[in-house]
Amino acid sequence: MMNLIRLLGTDAAQQLLANYREQEPLKGTRKERDFQPVCKLFLPWTSGTWLLSEMDDDYLAFGLADLGMGTPELGYVDLNEIWEVVGPGGLRVERDIHWAATKTLSAYATESRQLGYIKA
Repeated sequence: MMNLIRLLGTDAAQQLLANYREQEPLKGTRKERDFQPVCKLFLPWTSGTWLLSEMDDDYLAFGLADLGMGTPELGYVDLNEIWEVVGPGGLRVERDIHWAATKTLSAYATESRQLGYIKA
């Protein structure tokens, strides 16, 4: 979907896909990679936040999700479903274009579980 590529940015979308392809044969093994998140998405009218590290061709992404309930968790999210969420005034999910990862996804997850929210 072109809207999702515009949301993510071409470079981030390509990196998410590359990480997915590298990780796929390693899933469930000791060689599984702990990537730094590639991008941060958020819903501007809520505390919904996602740090994404991988994405397949169908826009199923892996990362850290915080829906504002005090329990950030690692898992998969369908970016098509997030894109369909429409807030006040027609707002949609946005990418934080000024954000850059400073640690691995597991480090963000550990910190977020302790704090009860993603500090990014």
